[in-house]
Amino acid sequence: MDKKVGFNFLWMFSKHGDRGPQRPNPYELDFVADEGFNFVRIPCDYRFWTKDFDYCHPDEAIIEYIDNYIEECNKRGLHACLNIHRAPGYCINWPEREKHNLWRDAEAFDGFKYLWEMFTKRYAGISSEKLSFDLVNEPSNQPPTHPCSRDDHERVIRATINAIHAIDPDREIVIDGFDGGGTALPELADVRAIHSGRGYFPMQVSHYKAEWVKAEFEKPQYPGEVVPGWNVDIQSLRDYYKPWKEVEAAGAKVHIGEFGCYNKIENDIAMRWLTDLITVFNENNWGYSLWNFEGTFGVVNHGRPGTVYEDYHGMKVDRPLLELLKSGLK
Repeated sequence: MDKKVGFNFLWMFSKHGDRGPQRPNPYELDFVADEGFNFVRIPCDYRFWTKDFDYCHPDEAIIEYIDNYIEECNKRGLHACLNIHRAPGYCINWPEREKHNLWRDAEAFDGFKYLWEMFTKRYAGISSEKLSFDLVNEPSNQPPTHPCSRDDHERVIRATINAIHAIDPDREIVIDGFDGGGTALPELADVRAIHSGRGYFPMQVSHYKAEWVKAEFEKPQYPGEVVPGWNVDIQSLRDYYKPWKEVEAAGAKVHIGEFGCYNKIENDIAMRWLTDLITVFNENNWGYSLWNFEGTFGVVNHGRPGTVYEDYHGMKVDRPLLELLKSGLK
């Protein structure tokens, strides 16, 4: 995968009640393509197509939505990266809702491998220039409900990659870092896959007042004191990504699959941090994908205090952020 820059789109991100998957908004995808971006990550929740933890009998009508997602991206020249965000037996969000443990239970692993083998066969005619597979979002050890050692994770990832490449040797595969995506995986530097990092460091800035974070942060400054006694600046960001550079030096490619800043912090602080973050990505020639397009982390109507929006084709766009994101395409 050449350098790819774009957005996460949440069309099938999280199943709630009877709500079904969304259709792509063609005007949003037109906007992404017209502005020169070339990458769309599609995080999916397997529960949209599964009932009662029956992993190996997906609802064909729902899978056809994914066909449509890929088609709508590809016809605009956008690379589609299909990600299982909630996998059989694992999700970083509320893992206790899963019946099995992906990393240690055969039922979940068999279902997980079945899904990727199904997608591999289904999309065998689409080249890796247009489609990649991001196996599982943000693996992490989640005791006591879903424990996962690094050895557990490596075993599952290697076996899944082997299963995919046994069907389609050329399929491009993406693996997320450990500990919620942020920790590099030198033990997997030898596999034929792109290593996907995260851009949420420090979380005191990126997730300030995020309701789902189980910690209260004092209001940070950036650059400056993020918590009392701890100062963070662009050099801190460079230091944070050194393990990823080491994995890259060992032969792996690196991409930042998610990053962004929640909308409770003032936009000027967010922009100073995002500017340094993207500077570091660009210094390393890494592609990246903003979480998300429209919404609390996005480039459209994110709602951070102090933002001045541009009305662009009916969308409230943060133009300075948009131009900052586009800097990686130059």
